[in-house]
Parts: sequence; structure tokens; C-alpha cells
Amino acid sequence: MTTVRPAAEPPEPPTSASATPSAGRRRPRGAVRAGLIAAGVELARTGGPDAVVLREATRLVGVVPNAAYRHFADRDELLAVVCVAAMTELGDRMAAAVARVPGAPDDPLAARLRLGAIGTAYLEFARAEPGLFATAFAVPSQHLYTAPADPAPGADRSPLGQLRTALDALVAAGVLDPRRRPGLEFPIWSAVHGLAVLTSQGPLREVGAPERARLNELTLAFIGESLEQRAT
Repeated sequence: MTTVRPAAEPPEPPTSASATPSAGRRRPRGAVRAGLIAAGVELARTGGPDAVVLREATRLVGVVPNAAYRHFADRDELLAVVCVAAMTELGDRMAAAVARVPGAPDDPLAARLRLGAIGTAYLEFARAEPGLFATAFAVPSQHLYTAPADPAPGADRSPLGQLRTALDALVAAGVLDPRRRPGLEFPIWSAVHGLAVLTSQGPLREVGAPERARLNELTLAFIGESLEQRAT
């Protein structure tokens, strides 16, 4: 996975004159912060993490540049929040794909199909939203990826959390040997993420839709077949 290093933006100290966008008009509390985040997400959607710039975000929201510093210490702090929003959108799309698969949680076929749905949604997001996909993994080094608020089984809707849940379901369904389960999410994530990068911004980005679909199917089938190999 390549690390995207955001462009530096020199900070501007906030001034009291920047508290309101114009005389006689005051935005509701929290509206400016929410607007800046939404603007940052749209900038990321169209231009990736390098496009997330405080000055441009304030222009889109309609406030003076220094107003941003009431809510974010610098550009990297805004970018970190936008990264979380991008990862959340990816997780939501994966969850929606899983929800469309019928069957009980411990049904072997349903468990296999849910794992495939997770991988397919991940690959489709990378292709459809290359800017957000790149941004989701571009958290500046001084910021941490946020941990799920509820660590209960199945409650983590992050991409990694959903992958873990799907693998646990395969164990419960008798498809995956429990002795092989610990840490298995990471090589699987690596394989799917690698293909996503290759076909969205790497040397395979120009392949046509039929070939891209074939590569997706090959990768997911390879993962599925490898999971059913029993430990001896």
C-alpha cells in the first residue's frame, strides 16, 4: 500500500473578525465545522487527499479562511476527519452489500456469499470513488485511525471489522477451520486492496470492464478456495 503524503499548508492564526461569514448573519453552532467536513469530503471525492485544503474548504462553505481555525488546528486535522468519513462511506457500502445476502448467519452458502459481497463492494468502491478510496488510507502520521466505539462482535462497521465478522461467520458455519482463523483477515485484505489499487490507480487502471470483472472474480475465487483448505 502506498502512503499518500498530504501537501503542507501554512497555518494562519485565527482572528476575531473571522467568527462570522458576514455582518448580521451568524451560522448555527456546529454548522461551520460540519460544512467544512462536507466540503473536505467533496474535495477528496474529486481530487483525492491532496485536494483537501482548508482555504478551498472555507471558500466552498462561504466563510473567510481564518474561520476554519476555530474548528481545526491545521489542514492535517481536517484531512484526518475526512479520512474517517471516507472510510465510513466505504464501510457503509460494504454493509449494504452484506445486508442484501439472504440466509442465516451460520448458513455455509450465505457465509461464503457475504464474504464475496464484502470483497466486491470494496473493489467497486475503489473503482467508482478513487478519490475517496485514496483518502480513506491517507490519515496523516500524527493522527490515529479511529477505533470503533462499540467493540461488541458484529458491531464494528469499519471495512476491517466487517471482514473479521465475515470470517468468524465462516468458522461458525463450518467452512473455515478455527485453527486457521487468527490473523487471516490481513492477507485477505491485502489481496483485495492490492487488486483495488492496481485497477484504480495502478498499471491495470486502463483495463476494460470485462477484464476487470474477470480479475475481481479470480481474486475472490482464489480467496474463497484457500479458506476451505483444512488444517492438518
